[in-house]
Amino acid sequence: MAGPSESSDPAPHVEVDPATADAPSIPDTEEKKDKPRDSKGWDGKLRLGKNTLGDGPSDAQIQSDPEDESEDEGPPPEQLAADEDLLDDVPEDEDEIDLVHLRISSIPALRLERFEKLKRLCLRQNQIEDIEIPDQLASTLRELDLYDNLISHMRGLDAFTQLESLDLSFNKIKHIKRVNHLTQLKDLFFVQNKISTIENLEGLSNLRQVELGANRIREIQNLDTLTGLEQLWLGKNKITELKGLSSLTNLKILSIQSNRLTSISGLSGLTSLEELYISHNAITEISGLENNSNLQIIDVSANPIEHLTGLKHLTKLQEFWASSCKLGSFEEIEQELGPLKELETVYFEGNPLQRRQMALYRNKVKLAVPQVKQIDATFVRVT
Repeated sequence: MAGPSESSDPAPHVEVDPATADAPSIPDTEEKKDKPRDSKGWDGKLRLGKNTLGDGPSDAQIQSDPEDESEDEGPPPEQLAADEDLLDDVPEDEDEIDLVHLRISSIPALRLERFEKLKRLCLRQNQIEDIEIPDQLASTLRELDLYDNLISHMRGLDAFTQLESLDLSFNKIKHIKRVNHLTQLKDLFFVQNKISTIENLEGLSNLRQVELGANRIREIQNLDTLTGLEQLWLGKNKITELKGLSSLTNLKILSIQSNRLTSISGLSGLTSLEELYISHNAITEISGLENNSNLQIIDVSANPIEHLTGLKHLTKLQEFWASSCKLGSFEEIEQELGPLKELETVYFEGNPLQRRQMALYRNKVKLAVPQVKQIDATFVRVT
């Protein structure tokens, strides 16, 4: 998510090590290389690793309503005023600053106005409530990362029209406001907030990636003008229907895992779609992908799907994930996936066809799709 560099010889960026501030570090996870992540290691995207298969959230977790949860979050955390000498040794021509997990509560106390060449500012995992970036940085700042703070209102960005990346994940934001003037934005992150409506993104035609996972969204809407969008992440919301996507003809990645979908529909206009993550829903049938011939990865795991259908025309498919469904037929695997010469990885673990014949399961899958190189977490020899 690094901002663009306009200099062939940029100044080295400063990063304050949280360890020196006696702050806890982020625990290691199998997917730590992905970003962004919360303090427990989750990025809000509900991605499954290439070589691992998680159980995913339980039905109770998926259907739980955050609005029913108590808003009482206990006493406020201990707040320490930012050390006003914290950046004294940093040269004024510095273009990147990282101040992570330092319990900073006041941005003005950092006296950032002297860094007139600053392109990237990361203040993640602090205790900031208000966005108070000095206007002197507006002409140069390209990336602002305020992930995991205490921000509830999106004030203070009026002057920052050159921003290309804005991360406000893991805050307390209920409404998307005061961003539609940020017309240079390419990446916008609102993972794990309290947002119920997708709104006020009109005019952000340069957006390439929007992440709204783990919010309270019930409907996909107000995306019609984002025709350049390439990635849309909506996992762990309350969405019941795939709609409002037809204008996103450049979309390559759609993640809508752990929602309340019962069917695959509304994707016919997404002719550029390459990756579809739709696990942990209530989908009973694979259909509606007739126009999505560029698909390379499909994840339908943890859906009550009993039969494989609607896949044999996807000649570019490389990975098919269907663990923990209700599939019982090796013949259907052969019919639908056997002709797909580009297919390299399949996951069928946790289906009746595996549980009934565990000793023969992998050999039978191999006979059905001899071109694959990986079955579940096991690499196999191509015959």
